[in-house]
Amino acid sequence: MLSKFKILHVFNPNFLVNRTLLLTLAAVICAQGIVMTVMYRDAKLQQVEGIQSVSSNMAGMFASTVTFFQSLPVRYRHIILDQVRNMGGTRFFVSINKEKLIVEPVPDSSLKRASVHTVKDVLKHKLNNVQSIHVDFSKPERLRLIKNDIFLSDLPKSWAYQTLTLEPLNPPVLVVQIELKPDEWIYIASLLPSPYINLNIPFINKEQLFSLIMSTILLLMLTFFLMRKQVRPLNNLARAANEMSMVDEPKLLVEEGAEEVVIATRAFNRMQLRIRRYISDREQLFSSISHDLKTPITRLRLRAELLDDDTKRTKFNHDLDDLEMMVKGALQCLRDTDLHENDAPIDLVSEIQSIADAYNIDAQRVFFYCDTEVSIIGKPLAIRRACANLIENGVKYGEHVDILLGKDEDWVYLSFADKGPGIENSKLESVFEPYYRIAKDDSGHGLGLGICRSIIHGHGGSIELSNLESGGLKVMIKLPNMS
Repeated sequence: MLSKFKILHVFNPNFLVNRTLLLTLAAVICAQGIVMTVMYRDAKLQQVEGIQSVSSNMAGMFASTVTFFQSLPVRYRHIILDQVRNMGGTRFFVSINKEKLIVEPVPDSSLKRASVHTVKDVLKHKLNNVQSIHVDFSKPERLRLIKNDIFLSDLPKSWAYQTLTLEPLNPPVLVVQIELKPDEWIYIASLLPSPYINLNIPFINKEQLFSLIMSTILLLMLTFFLMRKQVRPLNNLARAANEMSMVDEPKLLVEEGAEEVVIATRAFNRMQLRIRRYISDREQLFSSISHDLKTPITRLRLRAELLDDDTKRTKFNHDLDDLEMMVKGALQCLRDTDLHENDAPIDLVSEIQSIADAYNIDAQRVFFYCDTEVSIIGKPLAIRRACANLIENGVKYGEHVDILLGKDEDWVYLSFADKGPGIENSKLESVFEPYYRIAKDDSGHGLGLGICRSIIHGHGGSIELSNLESGGLKVMIKLPNMS
């Protein structure tokens, strides 16, 4: 369960650290995308300009070659070609064919279009006495030479293989076919020089991708550690705020982190001290007043006995009884809501079961259901007092009580359901007020639920009342799961 919670914590976008990391990642992606787009556009322009320049120079050499062969008598042309091939060839392959050879073109691209158009333009400008000019690129393995049924791999390697291949890259081959006259074609094949051996411009190459990934990971790691260090004081502040009402003396937080966090921590420490002083002064004043009231009540009771009129004496004593009951109830409320005990682990299963057993000696009145171990950190006596009070009310007014206990990662859930008459919906909140009673008997002061709520709120939890559809009252308690 803990590992699952940690996984959810890591991928939960609601946490400040995760939001910062996502925002940083988004900023890096956007910034790198813009930079890479600009770089790609500039690189593309440079590549196009470069390949146009290279293609223009090569087209000039092609034109000189064509002019040279045109100047030779027809019967000498093949002799010159054979001599060149026997010597190992030239920078490009040249042949004189009787037909136009089939060229299987490579996929279209901006570099291919720039090169083809440049070569055509230069050849058309320099060669005036030719019939037609055809320029394209072919893959080496599908390159036809001399005849349509002869491929590059079919010729001797000394003729064209070293000239037109560059293993293992195997770049595309520029093929120029110039029609001198019907049934007479000059065929020229050549590779573009480096770095224009590839007609595709990748948006991002492997080196750039690796650099981008490593810089992003490094940035995210530094951001993570920085934010963790800044968020830790905030977590401590939240934990201290949640536990503030559960401790006797406030634990002052260490003022650390960014200046804004330090200011908030300092203000929180001052607030804790002020609240603790206020509560302490209020409790002391309330306790003193309650104790001091007992003395004049006793004196009034003695003086009431001196009254001659029995009726007045009875009424006087009745008023004094009510006043004494209120004072005792106030003292009980103060005593029962007193949380000045040390925090300790509380096994709720054992505590509730022991209270239930006390009510089930003669008959089964309390039914307790729990299929797991549930422990919290809190005030043991106060929690036991609250549970005992709710069970007593359920047994007293609802015949028997069904208790359910469960938990999740954040909360412990405890419900008490009885079969009594319930409470009117309009009075569900009023019953928490001191001395407010619905029952007509004289066995209570109307302080029990108020005491329970004070204890539960003191532990950072909540308590709610609701009427069951089948009849009866349900008390639902939520306590922070800080075990």
